[in-house]
Amino acid sequence: MLFAGRFVDKLGTKWGYGIAIIIWSIGAIIHAYSITIGTGIASVLTGLGIAVIPVSILGFMFSRAVLAIGEAGNFPAAIKATAEYHPKKERSFATGIFNSGANVGAILAPITVPWIAANWGWETAFELVGAVGFLWLIFWLIFYESPEKQKRLSATELAYINSDEDEVADKANTSKVSWFKLLGYRQTWAFTFGKFMTDGVWWFFLFWLPGYLKDQYAMTGSDIMLPLAVLYSMTMIGSIGGGWFPKYFVDKGYAVYDGRMKAMFAIALFPLVVLLAQPLGHYSYWIPVVLIGIGASAHQAWSANIFTTVSDMFPKRAIGSVVGIGGMAGGMGGVLVTKVGGWIFDSYAHKGISESFTKFNELGNQNFISQITSMDLASKYGDKINLNVMALSKVPVEVADKLKALDANLFSQLLEIQKPLVQSNMTVAYTIMFAFCAVAYLIAWLIMKSLVPKYKKIDDL
Repeated sequence: MLFAGRFVDKLGTKWGYGIAIIIWSIGAIIHAYSITIGTGIASVLTGLGIAVIPVSILGFMFSRAVLAIGEAGNFPAAIKATAEYHPKKERSFATGIFNSGANVGAILAPITVPWIAANWGWETAFELVGAVGFLWLIFWLIFYESPEKQKRLSATELAYINSDEDEVADKANTSKVSWFKLLGYRQTWAFTFGKFMTDGVWWFFLFWLPGYLKDQYAMTGSDIMLPLAVLYSMTMIGSIGGGWFPKYFVDKGYAVYDGRMKAMFAIALFPLVVLLAQPLGHYSYWIPVVLIGIGASAHQAWSANIFTTVSDMFPKRAIGSVVGIGGMAGGMGGVLVTKVGGWIFDSYAHKGISESFTKFNELGNQNFISQITSMDLASKYGDKINLNVMALSKVPVEVADKLKALDANLFSQLLEIQKPLVQSNMTVAYTIMFAFCAVAYLIAWLIMKSLVPKYKKIDDL
């Protein structure tokens, strides 16, 4: 996203976004040809003497990389387009509306894509997604122009768009702005730190919720579909509502930046309800789902506003670059949260497994524990299975059958002892992660406010 933001600033919104969509659509379509692409790449690498992974994985990784390159241009271009067409007081609302579209897609995809794959093949599902991207591109190129070139705008509408006086003077300046110069401003670091602290929370909520429901409530497959649909529906409301929220303060007479920061502080309080997910979760799985949904909705509300702080402070010619810098920081934060979260979950799962082995040994079953932990186990896909870190309830069926063949009765006894011990330890692990998610936004707000306590327009670029 770092380079995508600069790319959008250099080419302009129309063609910067257009090229990003072309790359993204191609990336989606070539997923259907992953094996062919992987075979070609593998033959080249093999000829160079480089060992390669299976061709299907290699082709899929290449396709994902192309998709990611195109996707990186989305937010820099979208935020830049929003800044071009809306005065400051409306930008977070507009951002909230377009950002909610991703949640609509997240709801529709699990419904439509499996049906397409089942009836027309999985390759067609990828091809249709890419085709939709190209279809959207046609409308984008036909209808989008900068406000000054847009023939569909009246003089009154153009005057309203340009109603922020501090931005009018900068329109004639089209000089390039370096990353190093942008990094010299506190406003850049405020946005960057806010993204770093909070983007990982969003990805944690989305990626780990299915695992959470499986670990804590033994839910699998279609059982998880409805809770996920409810969560995404809530986030759609949060995105739009959070985008509107600063306008409430602006209408009461606050300056745009002051109103936005007040709204963001209020939004930062909502994720605190996630702290109740574990203590109240024993009543029903719907309680943590709704509480996590509130936290995820708060993130979308936060996102609509934090992106808009860039256009509050920076001239339009630098918006894509600053959003790219913050987007990269958000990606790094997401990787860090995922890695740390995975380490915490693995550590506590291992703790529960170790406790179960100790308890089982005390019952005189040392030989069985020694046997199963010394076995060379692997799934049918070749993945190594280590019973010291993987709970028996999670091993593949073919591995479980091998263990049962040793002694089905002892296997069942160990499984019954291990389940509650692992679950109780995983409860602690989720509590730790939920605690971080709950306070991340307040920490981010405090740092952002300390870096930029009052509104200061960047006018010396």
